[in-house]
Amino acid sequence: MKKGLAFVSLLTVLFLVACGGSGDGDSTEIKVGASSTPHAQILEEAKPLLEEEGITLTIEEYQDYVLPNEDLSNGEIDANYFQHIPYLEGQIADIGYDFTHLGGIHIEPMGIYSKDFSSIDEIPEGAEVLMSRSVADHGRVLGLLEKEGLIKLADDVDTVDATTDDIVENPKNLTFSYDYDAATLPNLYETEENTLVAINTNYAIGAELNPMEDALILEGEESPYVNVVAVKKENEDNEAINTLVDVLHSEEIQNFITEEFDGAIVPVDGEQA
Repeated sequence: MKKGLAFVSLLTVLFLVACGGSGDGDSTEIKVGASSTPHAQILEEAKPLLEEEGITLTIEEYQDYVLPNEDLSNGEIDANYFQHIPYLEGQIADIGYDFTHLGGIHIEPMGIYSKDFSSIDEIPEGAEVLMSRSVADHGRVLGLLEKEGLIKLADDVDTVDATTDDIVENPKNLTFSYDYDAATLPNLYETEENTLVAINTNYAIGAELNPMEDALILEGEESPYVNVVAVKKENEDNEAINTLVDVLHSEEIQNFITEEFDGAIVPVDGEQA
């Protein structure tokens, strides 16, 4: 009887190891949190390539920028793929998450949109600029406005960290509102008159906007806002998650990103992160 029990116990251990339940962080089943557009779409394309490597990928979709990091911290997911590096670094600094990232996957150029103005010259005195409440994106938007000569930021401020308090010249007296959820900005673009609306490309695409055609101002490929796969530091050597990153850097997936989103999303090889 004791030999029988020992044999059953051995089978249980072997089963757990095979299913990634050994606790060694090298699971062949991984659950990754992602924004619906474009991150979850890209992960769906990667699924069959991961299956060829013996890895089963489950995708948990999110519509906001808060829960994916909370769930990663709580162990509800193994990794997330929704955020750019400045946002991740801000979350680590502000909340104390013990996270790192495994390399950049793509850039979603920030766009500034308007239904009322078709050129920079048409922007009137006192126009309002609507932004998300994500502080990590404020400098990004202000940098675009500065590049077009609409404002000037203090020379001693890094654009990534800039806020509206760092504006030293504002010839058109633009006003700024930044109490909005990022997901609501496409709706504000449709409903608010005489405004400039800064919209993240994932939400723009979700609202059937084409950043290449519809944005009044669009960020270039030199953007430092690279979207990454984030993990807890204790899992940065997780073989399955690192294989996921390798697959996302593959020619097949990078071509998919370029073709599926008509160049509005720019794949990177990881060296930009």
